[in-house]
Amino acid sequence: MNLRTIFRTVAFAEAISWALLLAAMFCKYVTESEPFGLHEGGVPVAGAVHGGMFLIYLVVTAVTWWIFGWRRNVGLVALAASIPPFCTYVFEVVADRRGLLATQR
Repeated sequence: MNLRTIFRTVAFAEAISWALLLAAMFCKYVTESEPFGLHEGGVPVAGAVHGGMFLIYLVVTAVTWWIFGWRRNVGLVALAASIPPFCTYVFEVVADRRGLLATQR
């Protein structure tokens, strides 16, 4: 598995973990339900999964930044993409289309 595939997979997984966390928070705070018998709507589990994926994304992004030789502003945008929901996936798609995941230095 090459670094391009790893980065794309982790970016997508981080976005999915956001969706899981938002769904769990919706169940807990809006519907006040516990789907599938999960305590507090599953927020503790979804939060831990998302936190882990967030940290993995940061590490993989730093390595990808270094290996592909991204300019500083590209690397910082890639790291900042981990903050808003689903932006890691958006960044990955744009980076792939612009060839930022094609040539290693």
